[in-house]
Order: sequence, then C-alpha cells, then structure tokens
Amino acid sequence: MNKLKASQLSQDVFGEYGQVIQKGGAKSFPINAGNCTRYHDLVTIDVTGEECRPIVSIVSGKPYDLPVEVPMVERHPFGSQAFIPTGNNRFLVVVCRDVDGVPVEPKAFITSPGQGVNIARNVWHGILTPLDGQSDFVVVDWAGKGVNLEEHFFETPYQVS
Repeated sequence: MNKLKASQLSQDVFGEYGQVIQKGGAKSFPINAGNCTRYHDLVTIDVTGEECRPIVSIVSGKPYDLPVEVPMVERHPFGSQAFIPTGNNRFLVVVCRDVDGVPVEPKAFITSPGQGVNIARNVWHGILTPLDGQSDFVVVDWAGKGVNLEEHFFETPYQVS
C-alpha cells in the first residue's frame, strides 16, 4: 500500500487544485442593518456544457477513522465542486495532478473547523471523507446533459494518515 501523510489545508498549498472556502481573509461587509456580516464572493463556481447550471445540494456523510484507504479518485469535467461543512467537523481532502488523463502525485489535506473547499473543474479528487463525526455539507456543483464523472482506480491503493 502507498503511504500518504495529510497536511493542514491552506490556500497556499491547495491553490492549484481549487479554492479554500473560509471567512478568514475574505472580503466582508455588514448587511441586514448591521446584524449580519456577509463574507462575499468566496469562490468561482465553474460550469460548462450543454444546458448546464450550478446546483446546491446537502450531503450527509458518516465519519471515517484515520488511517483512510484511498483506492480511487474521481473528477468532474463539466464543473467545479464545492463542499461547505455546516458544522465544525474536519474532513479529509485528497487531490491529484493530471498527466495525460491520469491522476499522479496525490496530496492529502485535513481541513480546520469551518473550512470548505471548491475543487476546480477536471481536478482528480477523493470521495467526501468526514473525520470527526456525522457531517452535513452544502455541495455546489454541476447539473446538465452528459456524464460529469470519471473514475480512476489506483493499481496500489493509498493509505492516508
């Protein structure tokens, strides 16, 4: 089994794969008579294809324990995919660079409480992997004509710790 050590998620190390979603460092301003703060324009939702549109869903996931086996990754050629936790549980994010249609050099990140990710269109990534308990996520992704899912199974799975 291939070993992969997860590091702390930050925009500096995640940037080539997408965007980190968090309040810190975001443009913000008061709304609703000063009773709320809007953290504005946090990510770019990228969709392409015939009769496509961005959609918003909620996904509820059971927690995983570390170490986690990663036998496969997937990508979505027609749209970015944002995962925004509704609670403070951390989750694991695995991403890979693409070389001629093949995922290479996997990297693993663990979010801080309150962080989400927007995985860029066509970036190889692992499945949603909550860590600290049952977790709900707002998911912003693509709907349209065509198949927006490609999967790649590793010859030798990775184990993330």
